[in-house]
Amino acid sequence: MNRREFLQTSAGAAFAPAVLRRNYKFAEEFAQKKARVGLIGTGWYGKSDLFRLLQVAPVEVVSLCDVDKKMLADCAAQVAERQESKKTPRTFSDYRQMLKEKDLDICLIATPDHWHALPMIAACEAGADIYVQKPISVDVVEGQAMVAAARKHNRVVQVGTQRRSTPHLIDAIEKVIKPGKLGKIGLVEIYCYYHMRTRENPPDTAPPEGLDYEMWTGPAPLRPYNKLVHPRSWRAFMEYGNGIMGDMCIHMLDMVRWMLGLGWPKEISSNGGILIDTRSKANIADTQTATFNFPEFPVIWQHRTYGHPPDPKYPWGATIYGEKGTLKASVQSYDYIPMDKNEQPIHQDVKFELEEYPIDKVEKDLERHVAPAIRGHMKDLLRCIETRDKPVADIEQGHISTASCILANISMKLGRSLKWDSTKQQVVGDSEANKLLQREYRKPWIHPKA
Repeated sequence: MNRREFLQTSAGAAFAPAVLRRNYKFAEEFAQKKARVGLIGTGWYGKSDLFRLLQVAPVEVVSLCDVDKKMLADCAAQVAERQESKKTPRTFSDYRQMLKEKDLDICLIATPDHWHALPMIAACEAGADIYVQKPISVDVVEGQAMVAAARKHNRVVQVGTQRRSTPHLIDAIEKVIKPGKLGKIGLVEIYCYYHMRTRENPPDTAPPEGLDYEMWTGPAPLRPYNKLVHPRSWRAFMEYGNGIMGDMCIHMLDMVRWMLGLGWPKEISSNGGILIDTRSKANIADTQTATFNFPEFPVIWQHRTYGHPPDPKYPWGATIYGEKGTLKASVQSYDYIPMDKNEQPIHQDVKFELEEYPIDKVEKDLERHVAPAIRGHMKDLLRCIETRDKPVADIEQGHISTASCILANISMKLGRSLKWDSTKQQVVGDSEANKLLQREYRKPWIHPKA
């Protein structure tokens, strides 16, 4: 891809510093309207998202929802302490009851992955604009239904793929990609080498007091309760998500799609499995490679939960190879390495913004390096609520990145490459693969359709 093609097609080119300045302006104006906010899923990232929103606009958090009573009460107390009014939000154990009130301007959804689709669609129907965590769905048909709901009800939906609002990555677009420093790009590698797959094998037990495990499970298969399931460790099980592919690959795939102006891949292939750690209760792959063949060039993913990363500075990131140089990018930094020894390399680290937002220094479990990106994402959401534009991580972009990762898992399961027709939203000539685009829902929950 050359510079002209990039400027014509890249969403990254549009999201330049001028847009960032507009985000700040609209966030300030929007603050005067005291938007009413609700949060579904009050755990780790739910609070991270909500508290960043409170940092950029003094909205009024009126409703919280969670199936864990203790988690819900803790979040309500923290919100009362942080928001200007000092009011304690109403609390709900069922998102349907919360949305039935139809009094939300913005709804944040930060549940486990298997609970993204139904609340998001219900929030669209209730008239709220939405911030939904990635991946948007656990199957492709869910994602199609979510995009359709957003368009039908004219809702602004921002997906929590915050790389699109990461300041140093926007800088990499401005200083490296848009000026054409990479030249023609032929290959992108994306990867995660974190030892993040649980190695535990604890016994099943009764659910803890205060957790409605039946509702927590919802449309997913009902497994015996295990401490790995809640809180946070549910990603160890394919019943609730799409493994490391759906958790970590989506971030990097979405990042390079945004930075390089890529749409849908035309073909996806993947292989791997549980090749090393066979004793853990976790059922997600500890080793996986995937090739996403875009019309422009291939993007190749690799994860393994053991061994050393090839580059210790970039254990989770992307490497973009061009004829004139290489760009390495991650949540922590970026490095441009030119082929011409007379050309100056470029390096930039993440800016933490700890002095601007000192509470970040003490907030429990906050990923401090990600906080600036979440704030940028929230400002972009507020701007688009005001203008009714599509946000930088619009639901359709989230669907493309999510579905691509799901298709990689289907390819690995079937042991063959999949050709994807993005217009028909079907795998070409493969009825077995197309059946896997929709998971079976546990009764009485009904799978949404576009």
